[in-house]
Amino acid sequence: MIEILFGESESAAMKIALKRKKSLGSDVVSLPLMLDIGDIQQHVSGKYRRNLLYKMLYKEQWGTDKEMKSELKALGNSYSRELIRLKEYLKNGESLRIWYGDAPYSICGMMWLCGKLRQYKSEVYAVRLPRLIVEGDATVEYSGWGEVEPSVFAEMLPSQRRLSQAEIRANAYRWSELKRGNSPLRVLVNGSVIGISDNFYDFLIWKYLGEEPVREIELIGRILVENRLGVSDWWYASRIDKYIGTHHIEIVENSDKKYERIIRLNRI
Repeated sequence: MIEILFGESESAAMKIALKRKKSLGSDVVSLPLMLDIGDIQQHVSGKYRRNLLYKMLYKEQWGTDKEMKSELKALGNSYSRELIRLKEYLKNGESLRIWYGDAPYSICGMMWLCGKLRQYKSEVYAVRLPRLIVEGDATVEYSGWGEVEPSVFAEMLPSQRRLSQAEIRANAYRWSELKRGNSPLRVLVNGSVIGISDNFYDFLIWKYLGEEPVREIELIGRILVENRLGVSDWWYASRIDKYIGTHHIEIVENSDKKYERIIRLNRI
């Protein structure tokens, strides 16, 4: 059984879990492709997505051009290897177990993967992350598998279910529809993934940003903590950049490290 996850932190947690529990699979394939964001008509291992993933995962807000070139090459090689490994496992008829949840990047990854599974005969199982998990006397809300402790994976195995060929085809078809639309963003609304415009989450920036100066990382942190939508901090940072460019947001104190900038709402 090969465990499939769609985020770097959750893949790392699963690797720890595999070492502790024999009930889990034999290997992990990590596919943090972040397919809820950007052009999905481009190949997932192509230059466009490699550049996008670098900006998202390695935080261009902290790096330099020289570092970016080196890290981007390593990133492209890493994801290419994971895709090759996945293909080999499928060709060999290995069973897969997909760990996904309601976070847009996760459910988009699951649908994309279903599009690849149609030509193979592997058994496919899925474990969907519930919004609430009881841990001892506490009830914990999670927005993604990357937030759970490694021990939780084995505890969630009883909730796995086998995906039928009809389900795989339905998910693959929905992904093909999303590709045709190719909206800037994809979100889960009332149980369905839909394509939307790139300003969908902007209301959260305006909700928390006022005329009082605030450090950018603190603003983004508050948005993430109080709105558990499974959206990358990079996305909010990129939208802040946009509104700095249009003068809707003012830089009070600049910094080479973008997240350290002090900003405020600009009443224009």
